[in-house]
Amino acid sequence: MGNSVRDNSAAGRFELDIDGQVAFITYRRTGGVTTLLHAEVPPELSGRGVGSTLTQGTLELLREQGRKIVPRCPFIAVYVKKHPEFQDLVAG
Repeated sequence: MGNSVRDNSAAGRFELDIDGQVAFITYRRTGGVTTLLHAEVPPELSGRGVGSTLTQGTLELLREQGRKIVPRCPFIAVYVKKHPEFQDLVAG
C-alpha cells in the first residue's frame, strides 16, 4: 500500500483509495492551521492498517505544505502521540 493520499480541498478532506473504496479525513483550515476533524475507513478495509496509512500520508502532506494541525479526531490524536516524529506539527 503506497502513500497516495490526496487533498480533496473541494470536499474538505484528505482521501486514500484502496480496492475501490475511499478512506478519508475531514478537515477545516484556518490560517496556517488545519483542524483534523474525523477519520473514516470503510468497514471492508478494517483491520488492514488503512487508518494509520491515511493518517501518516495526511500528516506528511501537511508537513510539506508547512501547516500546523489540531487533531480533534481521537484516532489521529492517539496516532500523533504514538509517533513523536509528528509532534512538531501540533499547533501550540
